[in-house]
Amino acid sequence: MQNHPAIVIEGATVVFANRLAPAAIRFEDGRITAIDGARDGATVIDGRGHLLAPAFVDIHGDAFERQIMPRPGTMLPVAPALLETDRQLAANGIATAYHALTLSWEPGLRSVQNGRAVVSTLNTLSPRLTVDNRVQLRWETFCFEAIDLIREALNGPHLPSIAFNDHTSMLLLDPAVTMQERPFELDPAYPALEPENPVFEHKMNERAKRAKISPAQMVELFSAIWKRRPEVQAAIEEVAALGRAAGAPMLSHDDSQIQTRDFYRERGARISEFPMNRRVAKAARDAGDFIVFGAPNATRGGSHLASIGAADMIREGLCDILASDYYYPAMLLGLARLKADGVGSIESLWPLVSANPARALGLTDRGVIEIGRRADLVLVEWPEGDAPVVRRTFAAGREAYRAVPAGN
Repeated sequence: MQNHPAIVIEGATVVFANRLAPAAIRFEDGRITAIDGARDGATVIDGRGHLLAPAFVDIHGDAFERQIMPRPGTMLPVAPALLETDRQLAANGIATAYHALTLSWEPGLRSVQNGRAVVSTLNTLSPRLTVDNRVQLRWETFCFEAIDLIREALNGPHLPSIAFNDHTSMLLLDPAVTMQERPFELDPAYPALEPENPVFEHKMNERAKRAKISPAQMVELFSAIWKRRPEVQAAIEEVAALGRAAGAPMLSHDDSQIQTRDFYRERGARISEFPMNRRVAKAARDAGDFIVFGAPNATRGGSHLASIGAADMIREGLCDILASDYYYPAMLLGLARLKADGVGSIESLWPLVSANPARALGLTDRGVIEIGRRADLVLVEWPEGDAPVVRRTFAAGREAYRAVPAGN
């Protein structure tokens, strides 16, 4: 780690693990070194009127896709897109981000080719980035050609997480069955349409635009993929074994059945990401799994998919982690909405976006303000009754973002 000069932030209200309290926080060489200690020549930052908290740890965010493809089918170069994403992360107080990188059989944005470019470019750009950018290998379980990339990424410089994702079966789900209650995807009796069904072709329109092919071509491609369904479980076993061997955190995505959660837990995935109903969330809690919901869900007061609400899950003790999902500002705005709605206090809610995701991901060096931890910190201006805003972000003691309001 590079040497960085000592900094003291004083006068702020600090979000500790179980309380809010005024304190001066000193950090140097990337670590917190003192709480209410001496200045000793350190640079002093006036934090009066602000909240000083652990910076956010984002377990799942795919807003980076909008930098790569700002319009359907319009792809931009990966390197500048990721540099711009990094700036957005820092500006929103996110010091650790796992980009939900979909590895799919689709051409274009979510292809293995583009996934390889993102992984490679992030590794190359690492010295130029302001915060800790990592990837969540959001693996579409029908994408057999992604396994070599997964193997390579697990052996790379920044250990990724792996999310088991089956939107392929979900796409073919008979509309008479809700996706929140769909059966386990490997069930032989899974209620699937035939790919040639006109209802299915209509569903392919948006995906075809993203892939820059016609809906008919998308249906033809999907039909070929669907024929390989008998091979999916063996592929899952292979990827799960790779993840376990590397010690990678593993998640299952959009669980709709207890059987689904049990299946992936048995293979080492101890994080349930966006469970689709209370029944599954309760089963995950009873088994000691981590449970993730979307911060935009909390910000909006409900899910955009008509699934269960994050606020209700937090009240019921069925949510450990809030992820940015598709909107980076939601990590802070979600906390603000939850506080305003009386779901919890700032100090009780903050672990949802810092300590808990860090623990779930095995990042034991960050997520809380304690001596010896990484100096990943966010200074927030939060006027009573008004919207909060990030004013400074520090990542491993480096100033990653600073914004001075016009009134100063």
